[in-house]
Amino acid sequence: MSSREPEQVTGGLIIFLNGTSSSGKSSLAVELAGILDGPCFHMPVDAFHAMRSKPELTPDQLPVVLRRTWMGFHRAVAGMAAAGNNIIVDHILSEPWRLDDCLDLFAPQDVVLVKVHCPLPELERREKARGNRPAGLAALQFDRVHAHGVYDIECDTSSASPLECAHLIRDFLRHRPRPTAFERMRKT
Repeated sequence: MSSREPEQVTGGLIIFLNGTSSSGKSSLAVELAGILDGPCFHMPVDAFHAMRSKPELTPDQLPVVLRRTWMGFHRAVAGMAAAGNNIIVDHILSEPWRLDDCLDLFAPQDVVLVKVHCPLPELERREKARGNRPAGLAALQFDRVHAHGVYDIECDTSSASPLECAHLIRDFLRHRPRPTAFERMRKT
């Protein structure tokens, strides 16, 4: 193969962790990356928000900038997976358009959608302990994040540690059924 011929690749797996703020997605992603076979990338949406410069935005500008950030994040994940990379996505599907955008972009057979949840009182306790999230953010997201209701697997981070959840997901990957949650949602 010459240096000019592109390598033939198949799409990488996207392990899509969806949950409210403070649900434990990032801790779970770190543990999961440590026990999976082969290399993978942890792509948290918070990292994309952190990359954005911090100019003063008017209330009218903020939603536009946030939406573009989320859309860019989705496309970056899709591009990394299309190049054959395995990805652990740390996400918050609190608005229906975010899920629709991902359904349009990701190869549905290559996505494992994971529900990451815990009871609201525990989310509020974690949010307060963190101190770096607006009070009430998890409560605002609580009913919206999982409204679509379709998952491949779920983890309750109030009853299992991040490492225990990571093992649950890793074991699920060995025998994951078809159609996937993304395949089922694409049909509807």
